[in-house]
Amino acid sequence: MPQDVRFDLPFGTPVSDHLEYARVRHLRWVREMGLVRSRAGFEEYRSWDLPQAAARTYPYASAEDLVVLMNWFSLAFLFDDQFDAGRPDRAERIDEVARELIVTPLRPAGSAPRVACPLTLAWAQVWEHLSDGMSLTWKTRFAASWGRFLVAHCEEVDLAARGLAGTLGLREYAAFRRRTVGIHHSIDAGERSRRFEVPAQAMAHPLMERLRDLAADTIGFMNDIHSFERERRRGDGHNLIAVLQRERGCSGEEAAAEAYGMTTACLARYVELEARVPRMCDELGLDADERDRVRRGVEAIQHWINGNYEWALTTGRYAASKEGPVATAEQAGRGAVDDLLTV
Repeated sequence: MPQDVRFDLPFGTPVSDHLEYARVRHLRWVREMGLVRSRAGFEEYRSWDLPQAAARTYPYASAEDLVVLMNWFSLAFLFDDQFDAGRPDRAERIDEVARELIVTPLRPAGSAPRVACPLTLAWAQVWEHLSDGMSLTWKTRFAASWGRFLVAHCEEVDLAARGLAGTLGLREYAAFRRRTVGIHHSIDAGERSRRFEVPAQAMAHPLMERLRDLAADTIGFMNDIHSFERERRRGDGHNLIAVLQRERGCSGEEAAAEAYGMTTACLARYVELEARVPRMCDELGLDADERDRVRRGVEAIQHWINGNYEWALTTGRYAASKEGPVATAEQAGRGAVDDLLTV
């Protein structure tokens, strides 16, 4: 399944005018914080072009806020790659670091991490800026979404460490993927990027919850399609195409076609339900300002669906082949060249 598989999305995504300004500052920060430790690691990281992803998913952030969002963006991706299939004992260290990442938003902003490594030190700094000016309600919501994502990541690592990465059935995997893709807190950050908050009563409405879930499903399945070659090289069985091929006993081409159909079905359902948002606002009796904040909240979801898609088509992270230290790491079951779990 090639990386450049196309989908017909019904909405577009602007790209931030601050991309190049923020990119330079972000790449400098990544090196200063020790999030890349080798030349090969830095070149691989730069090929991912995460700044483009942030500029597409948070297109209305100020220049300085976009730098913060890029910095935060890097942490989830870099942490996700720290598992080493050749060292299952490493899962314990991942759990320890994940717990620290989870509790950081629950402590006073600026608190020093109790588990020190480049990832936790960087996250403590980023959270101090990311949480600035947001309400306790938003911080609590973000922390819950972020925590669910990290717990799911640890579960994924644990399955891999026990040799069970390829054992989830389709129904189990779909529910699991909704958590591991990490979209709910990413959409929450869309509010921070424009300095607004979706009204609490709208966030709690079943329609908004369903829209966020469908966005996570759509993005997770798209990501599985675009990243399939990379994950196959690493022997990673947590991929929709691999799950379908195993469960259906079908060819890779047939599994890929079914994965594509599942993705477009999720997207179609999302679009159908999004049209009901004005009716939801009527039902809740929202005023003009509250309706506008709901509108921007829906735009945050759209930016993530389309922005992540556009980025995935070209990022070096999902390239069909790799060379040098990166290829060696992937063939050994590692996602990263550099170790970021130690000081």
